[in-house]
Amino acid sequence: MSFSHSIGGMVWRFDSLRELMAKASPARSGDFLAEIAATSDAERAAAQMALADVPLKRFLSEALIPYEQDEVTRLIMDSHDKAAFAPVSHLTVGGFRDWLLGDDATEASLRALAPGLTPEMAAAVSKIMRVQDLVLVAQKIRVVTRFRNTVGLRGRMSTRLQPNHPTDDPAGIAASVLDGLLYGNGDAMIGINPATDSISAITELLKMLDGVIRHYEIPTQSCVLTHVTSSVAAIEKGVPVDLVFQSITGTEAANSSFGISLDILQEGYEAGLSLKRGTLGNNLMYFETGQGSALSANAHHGVDQQTCEARAYAVARHFNPFLVNTVVGFIGPEYLYNGKQIIRAGLEDHFCGKLLGVPMGCDICYTNHAEADQDDMDMLLTLLGVAGINFIMGIPGSDDVMLNYQTTSFHDALYARKTLGLRPAPEFEAWLTRMDILRQDDGGVHLGQGVPPLFRKALAQLK
Repeated sequence: MSFSHSIGGMVWRFDSLRELMAKASPARSGDFLAEIAATSDAERAAAQMALADVPLKRFLSEALIPYEQDEVTRLIMDSHDKAAFAPVSHLTVGGFRDWLLGDDATEASLRALAPGLTPEMAAAVSKIMRVQDLVLVAQKIRVVTRFRNTVGLRGRMSTRLQPNHPTDDPAGIAASVLDGLLYGNGDAMIGINPATDSISAITELLKMLDGVIRHYEIPTQSCVLTHVTSSVAAIEKGVPVDLVFQSITGTEAANSSFGISLDILQEGYEAGLSLKRGTLGNNLMYFETGQGSALSANAHHGVDQQTCEARAYAVARHFNPFLVNTVVGFIGPEYLYNGKQIIRAGLEDHFCGKLLGVPMGCDICYTNHAEADQDDMDMLLTLLGVAGINFIMGIPGSDDVMLNYQTTSFHDALYARKTLGLRPAPEFEAWLTRMDILRQDDGGVHLGQGVPPLFRKALAQLK
């Protein structure tokens, strides 16, 4: 069955739901690279209007990637909750947008609806929403997770302290950790991208982070971003692993290019659970995603990159993650060309993830060959703060010296928290106050003065 819409006497036809979704996507370089994007603004508008008339139920009968060919499709279809879907099952995509913007879409009703939505439904409605729509609906939704602290509460915004070092030098990493903590960063986690993937190096990093957290009694969690199979191997050796990491995407073939499957992710999840290291909860998976990953692996099946990204959130949702991070501008301008495309993509990812019940954060970032700058990142940071983002990144000076990309700094988190009245995770905030890193008065929450006594010895050793 094809779809069509007439504009100014010209009829635009779309041969499949997959084509319609691709043509309806806001313009981005990745879809042009894949040769599936609308060829003009008029065709895009026609596709969006035709998409608005598609019943939501259609996505349950027409898979964009065949059920028989893709385990992510099978996961989406087999785990769909019909009872949860019932309140909106009579709506079209356009009607769903109206419902989401209305008063019936409350925090409670959206939480109950999440298991009844497929990623394709979320992606479809996002394609016909303005930026303010994406912000308005996302801020209604709270996805709360717990490990050693509580992330995602209303009025809170957490940060991942990312102390990367090009040679994994312990002193360099420790200096970044101390710097970040003194700026109130690190409640989402302290997470390192290792320079090498050897088990011995990963083990040393995990032991170091565990020692810092235990010595200073910090209510947070650590992660070394290695392949999930390496985390399993470390766990089997008795290494103190808190969060289990893996990059994921929205198709079986693309995940295979990462060396993973749903079964391998399940093995990592169960290995993490076996350690019972969480004190408040057992959300322990940390996933990273990004628009364009399936296309870069030549594994997108003709599906637009934003819909492929939303499908990755179905994979994440299945494993009850603590954090999910869309690393929005990291893959490069081949997929998101400029600041405008990066801003739109970050808001889409956050909206779709939270609509599906996923605890979304965003690495608000760009590569140096993209047509973007820190002003663009300031805009996306502010918009995501208003939209209720669970966490952002905290990196010394906004410049990752190991991965060589631009992201958000320790200071950026201070800006967002102060400007928008946001606070760290409650358990971490209490620790910051106890350490005199933060102080509270009638004017709000502020950085304390000087270096806490407990940190002075560590600072002296670094010097």
